[in-house]
Amino acid sequence: MDDWGYTATNGPSAWAKYYIDNKPGMGQKQSPIDIVTSQAVYDSDLCDEALNTRYNPENQLCLKNNGHSIMCQIKSQKSELTGGPLKGDTYRLEQFHLHWGSDDTKGSEHTIDGKQYAAELHLVHWNASKYKNFAESADKSDGLAVLGIMINVGMENQSFKVITDNIGKVISSNSEYCIDISFDPTFLLPNVTSQYWTYEGSLTTPPLYESVQWIVFKDPVEYSAEQMKKLRSLKDSHDKTLQDNFRPPLPVHKRVVQASFK
Repeated sequence: MDDWGYTATNGPSAWAKYYIDNKPGMGQKQSPIDIVTSQAVYDSDLCDEALNTRYNPENQLCLKNNGHSIMCQIKSQKSELTGGPLKGDTYRLEQFHLHWGSDDTKGSEHTIDGKQYAAELHLVHWNASKYKNFAESADKSDGLAVLGIMINVGMENQSFKVITDNIGKVISSNSEYCIDISFDPTFLLPNVTSQYWTYEGSLTTPPLYESVQWIVFKDPVEYSAEQMKKLRSLKDSHDKTLQDNFRPPLPVHKRVVQASFK
């Protein structure tokens, strides 16, 4: 399915036929999910080695509209994620991107006790302890780790401002724009990163590999209404407004969602 997207004909409801059905072992660990907080199990082991983001500032920020989202490729070789549920491995930051809705009532992929947020930010990492690059890691069961951050509409987010200030340069699908500026991905994270839920899941876009250790932070961050408006101004590959680019929650099946806090 080369021309996947978020419409009725090529959107999430159609993906399983191409990427999950008739593939042995696939389908039981799909993402996103609804995180039911009362069913999450506190795991003290997650606190033994605290989740640690060691991100280096980027000297150049490269934005790309890939027709499905706005993405920023990370070029630094030293922006790393360790600890928490990652079992001693070091995961290297590859890129970050977002999912959002056409209005403030929807947009996030994960939901918390059924609540959907206006958007969700994903920071995607690959297992540099075991694999050579992102491509090699992408389909391995321990290949990827993704940080998920819920976004509410409120105050302007100063850390995200450089991105929304330059969105006008990448309105069209497959456009790219690079800015010579120091940018630290650390400031995209919520203030408290010690409280999160974690579970074994998948990519939320094709090819839907079940290769992701998801880490979803408890605390959301805020973007302003104007910043959300700029995200919603982007165009997809058919030159239509890029909105509602999220996959709805999937069944948890036998998975257990762990929590780093009580």
